[in-house]
Amino acid sequence: MPAQKTLFKAKQKNNTFKIESRRYIGSKAKLSDWIMYLINSEIQEKKSFADIFAGTASVTNSALNHFETVITNDFLHSNNVIYKAFFENSEWNKQKLLEIIENFNHLESKIIGNNYFSENFGNKYFHKNTAKKIGHIRNEIENLKIELTDKEYNILLGSLLYTIDRVANTVGHYDAYFKKEIQERKLELKLIEPIRTDKVSIFQQDANQLVRKIKTDVVYIDPPYNSRQYSRFYHLLETLVKWDKPKLYGVALKPEPENVSEYCKVSAKNVFKDLVNNINAKHIVVSYNNTYNPKSNSSKNKISLEQIETILNKRGKTKVFENSHRFFNAGNTEFNNHKELLFITKLDD
Repeated sequence: MPAQKTLFKAKQKNNTFKIESRRYIGSKAKLSDWIMYLINSEIQEKKSFADIFAGTASVTNSALNHFETVITNDFLHSNNVIYKAFFENSEWNKQKLLEIIENFNHLESKIIGNNYFSENFGNKYFHKNTAKKIGHIRNEIENLKIELTDKEYNILLGSLLYTIDRVANTVGHYDAYFKKEIQERKLELKLIEPIRTDKVSIFQQDANQLVRKIKTDVVYIDPPYNSRQYSRFYHLLETLVKWDKPKLYGVALKPEPENVSEYCKVSAKNVFKDLVNNINAKHIVVSYNNTYNPKSNSSKNKISLEQIETILNKRGKTKVFENSHRFFNAGNTEFNNHKELLFITKLDD
């Protein structure tokens, strides 16, 4: 097996953001080469691929090099916008967008008034002046929508999401912010770098419902592992994308719960079983890890590795592969001997 490549070595090229340039819980950006290597080694039928818990879409992006058609899916609004920005096959004008973000980058906070974003997130998740700019830019993108194609609109939103990740007063998610004085950092928007492709179909659905509607050679499953809800970890990005300006609650300033995953609850095993039993494919590939014995209760896996293998084996012969991997740990939880597991199941005819 060739040495695993590190996809983060060149996050930005020509002053743009690549799809892997995100801090995101459970990102497979550093594992996608390994995952695709095993899929290519173990699976012969490789025309169609579905990434039904796509997250950062790094595996979706890797699959484009190996499959004729690819489905990507996630129920978060912020991830869906990013998929459309990178993968949607429609018209956009790069020079037009560069001129728009150049104007954004010359904004002076002292002449910008307070707005929903700065009033709620200023001096918490971002420096007050930075938050004023972010809110102002988001309003301007909405005002410009009539002059933009859908692709251009999503590229600007996606670029804003990638940019603010670099100046946020957090460890990489929005479940909490550092309780200290925030140093102002320059907010400089950079465009994402869209991927030229006509292979991708984009969905924003519950994965258990989606698999009942699609048929592919390979279904790749990378569900949430523990009790931490992604919709709560990335609530600020969801609010920024939807721009519905909801009422916020608590110290972390979260809206009312939305898109709550059953995979983060005690019912996870049964939900996973329902998913696997309703997949119409030739192969199922599942990513999971061995973090179900950590010190933090919130980090404990909701499904054991043995349960996953048992459920998969009822659909067909399953092979299990492992890779030692230092994953993105957003808190203080310690994991010893952390490994990423990949289950590959050839479904019975």
